Order: sequence, then C-alpha cells, then structure tokens
Amino acid sequence: MGARSGRGAMRAGRPGAAAPGEDVTPPRPSAAEGVRLLLGRDHRLTAIARTTNGLLRWAQRRPGGPEWEGPELIAAPRLTGLSVAQGADGFVHFAGRRVSEPGGTVVVVQAVQYQTGRPLTQWRSTGNPHKDPERARSVTDPGIAVSAAGLVHVFLVRAGGGVMMRQEAANGQWRSWHALKGQLARGDLAAVATASGRIELLVPDTRGRAMRWQQDEADGEMVRCPNIPIAPGAGTLAGLETAADRVTYYWADPATGGVLAHRPGEWVIPLGGGPVDGRIAALRVPLDGYDCTVLAHRTPGGDVLLAACATENEAGGLWWAPTGERSAGPPVLARDAYGRVVMATLGDEGGLRIAVQSGEPGLVMGPSLRV
Repeated sequence: MGARSGRGAMRAGRPGAAAPGEDVTPPRPSAAEGVRLLLGRDHRLTAIARTTNGLLRWAQRRPGGPEWEGPELIAAPRLTGLSVAQGADGFVHFAGRRVSEPGGTVVVVQAVQYQTGRPLTQWRSTGNPHKDPERARSVTDPGIAVSAAGLVHVFLVRAGGGVMMRQEAANGQWRSWHALKGQLARGDLAAVATASGRIELLVPDTRGRAMRWQQDEADGEMVRCPNIPIAPGAGTLAGLETAADRVTYYWADPATGGVLAHRPGEWVIPLGGGPVDGRIAALRVPLDGYDCTVLAHRTPGGDVLLAACATENEAGGLWWAPTGERSAGPPVLARDAYGRVVMATLGDEGGLRIAVQSGEPGLVMGPSLRV
C-alpha cells in the first residue's frame, strides 16, 4: 500500500502563543525527542514537546478541526528527558528525569493530564533506585507504560546496566523499586501496554541483543523472556501491538541504516527506507477497510518518509514515500476524532506542523499546517 503527501504553506491557529499572562517567545522544543501526539477523552488531539524549562502544549480547538491553541508553556524545570503514555481511560501520564541542579540530585518525577488543555497535576517524585548521589546520576531517562487499570509502570536503566521498575499500586501508592535482573542494558527501551492490560518491555544491551520481559497477567510481575538477537540503532526503537497481546518492534539497523521489523518468535524483516535519525513512528489504523500499519521516520538530512502495509504482513509489500515535509525532530503519528491519520513534525524554527490524511483512497496526506 503506497503513501503520498502534499506540502503547503497554509497556516492554522496562532503561532508563538505563550502561556496565559505571558508575552514571551516560547523556548525551542528538544529536537532529539520531537513531539508527542495524543487523542483525549473529548476527541481532541494534544501535542506535547519538552523544552529546557518545561513542556510546550498545543491542543485542537474542536475534535478533528484544523485550528489549534498554543503553544502553552507548562512549568517543569530541570527535566533532562521525558516519556509519555496514555491509559485506556484517556489520561496522559508523564515521567521524566529531573536534576536538582548541575551535578546535583537526580530523581524520577511523574505527572498526569486528566483532560485536554487542562492543568497537569503536581509533579511528584518517584525517587531513584540508588541512594548514592553519584550512582543516582547515572540512571537513564525513564520509560513509562500504563495498564488497562490505569496503573503506571516506570522503567529505567541504572548504574551497571541493570533494569529497574517501579509500579503504581491499586491504592495509588508506589511500590518499591524492583530489579528485573537485566545486565549491560542501554537506555533506549520500549515499553508497550497491550489492549488486555499486559505490559511488555524490550531493552537493548551492549552485546548486540535485546532483553525482553512480559507480564503473564495485567499488573502482574514482569517475567523475563528469551533474549532476541537484534541490535537496534540508538534511539530508533518503537513497539506496536499488531495482534492481541503480540507486539511488533521497529528499529533502524546501525550498520545499513535501513528499517527492520520483528515479532518475537519470527524472523527479522528488512523494510528498507533508511537511513533513520531518531525514533520510528508506528500506528495501526484501518485503510480502505484493511487493517494496516503506518510507519514514518526522519532522515539525517531532516526529510520525513512515510510507508504503509497490511498489519503483520510487512514482507508482502511496503513502499517508502517522501512526504515533502522536513522536521527538526522525529515525526509522530496518531488518529483524530474521525479516524484519520495525523502526522506531527517540528519545523526548523521549532514550531509545530500538522498534516492530516486526505479523503482519497489509500494513505494520502494533505499539506502540513503550521500551528
């Protein structure tokens, strides 16, 4: 299934909007992290990007509409990294690595957005698995997943390459940090919550393989699975549930730059399309009545490529198409209130651009709009 896109210079919304009461230019988002795009309970999309002193947030003014509000600057100082996950209830959960000051204390902090455009909860510390300040500073940016019951699971790599988890309990309290017994792990992990509520975790290590954990039941213990002999390029790994309780992983091969796909227990599938800079975006969506997977990524030169295929049939045909879009960070994909594919990118100036699937057959993206 092919993919096409149109590029335009149209504008929507009011660029450069600051938080209420402020008359300042918002800081530039982190290009390496790009932007996140999530559909709220009210069927409006929210875009989130981390900056040096907080979060930038844009929100659709109405479900499926072309006009957006923002960016609004949400104070969240000293975050060095951010992970975002959405629960089945639509609540958006944030987990970040916070440094108190240069060379100071490092803790993991967490906050929640319950409604589109509404204030976040206070940022609350979930601590650090290390008591020693020097070892505490070595922990990676956290990963996050939310079970069907709305319970947050936070993962990170600690000093020495071990993998740690902290899990929210049903009463809202946090259980103690728990070692998952991994070794020589790298920091770029992929945590996926399936529709059944079970969570799966994949963490590459420094020996050219990936360690995998899976819950046997929702909110249960993370059980170690056999390692997978894959070596994802740093920062490119993404996971997507492509069948009931089955996750497909997508990443860039550091040797060839091409995109690869793998489901545990099956062969690695080469998908072409490289080279890749930053994480790969993956979305499962119906196209022309077929269950399809849409992929997007950024090249090192900043161009955005898009592809689509029948879900779990990547080997049957997948074509990468230049979108005509350029992005300062990795693109992200989501569905809007009408089920259309929406792609968000960051312009070279740090502004948000939105492209929406047109009404033509297949996957045809309309021109992007600056918001």
